[in-house]
Amino acid sequence: MNRNPLALIVVAFVVALALYFGYHQARRPGATPRITKSGAAPDFTLTSLDGSTMRLSDFRGKAVLLNFWATWCGPCKIEMPWFVDLQKQYGSQGLQIVGVAMDDASKEDIAKFAKDMGVNYPILIGKESVGDEYGGVPALPETFLIGRDGKIVDKIIGLEGKADIEEAIKKALNTRPAPSQASASQAALAMQPQR
Repeated sequence: MNRNPLALIVVAFVVALALYFGYHQARRPGATPRITKSGAAPDFTLTSLDGSTMRLSDFRGKAVLLNFWATWCGPCKIEMPWFVDLQKQYGSQGLQIVGVAMDDASKEDIAKFAKDMGVNYPILIGKESVGDEYGGVPALPETFLIGRDGKIVDKIIGLEGKADIEEAIKKALNTRPAPSQASASQAALAMQPQR
């Protein structure tokens, strides 16, 4: 079977063009997370691999790297070992990495995948509605860096270098936690004149 080299070039060009436009469409500014009135990242409740229920707000006061991924995602497999290292390196400084599995694999398959990758951070079973709250998660991996105050400070679509991810982590760690209601009340009491 003889193939026309010109036809192969045309097909390669069309595929490259489709990939280029698909990539830029995924990075479009309209796909932004639905930020709450307070500017906080959308809260959610999901089930972890061990069956416990976790909410994003459970990590308030910590910097959170929220990573949407899938077992079939090649770039996800590249960055997961980086996340393991970064959790070890920055966990004691207040970083919490949270993975949200966004594929149709069974819970058992996701757990096996996470174990094989040596994951040392919580993996949650994702739901499309949670992805929608974060702008639809048009491409995987997609990562949100959330400051200690619960606000999104950075967003990474696709695979970035480990150094870029580390810079985003440092930015999230450098935010101040939002004052709690109790500490705000105590501060107000302390400012009242003494009798």
